Amino acid sequence: MRTPRIYLDTSVIGGYFDPEFADATRQMFSELAVGRLIGVISGVVLQELVNAPPCVRQLLEVNPGDRFEVIPATEEAETLAEAFLAAGIVGPQCADDCRHVALAFCANVDILTSWNCRHIVQYERIRAFNALAVLRGFRALEIRTPREVIHYED
Repeated sequence: MRTPRIYLDTSVIGGYFDPEFADATRQMFSELAVGRLIGVISGVVLQELVNAPPCVRQLLEVNPGDRFEVIPATEEAETLAEAFLAAGIVGPQCADDCRHVALAFCANVDILTSWNCRHIVQYERIRAFNALAVLRGFRALEIRTPREVIHYED
């Protein structure tokens, strides 16, 4: 079985230190460390981390490319993000959220993970992101919280 490629948006990086999200996030980072999952981040994540608290920045500060596949911004992803905004899936204040989703589609990852349940991991929005992207020739994308991705022992 192929190792899943998992896009982590900025909320997942910050979730490492948030009491509400730390357990599942740290479990996911452990699974990334042992190769059960392949982590993917983007320049959007790195740019958003510039203003994050020092502990969050330090989590990725040391050679993020050694620990994560770093995908570049592309014109294709920007066009898809703009289409999400034009369709009203989220409002214009959520442009970077749309960029995360569009980059994940364009990089053909298996799952996008986020703790942003208002603008990304929300049933109607997931359906809308997928519907528009599939109409444009992309395959459907799983959009989940880290809790839904980590391995649980039976």
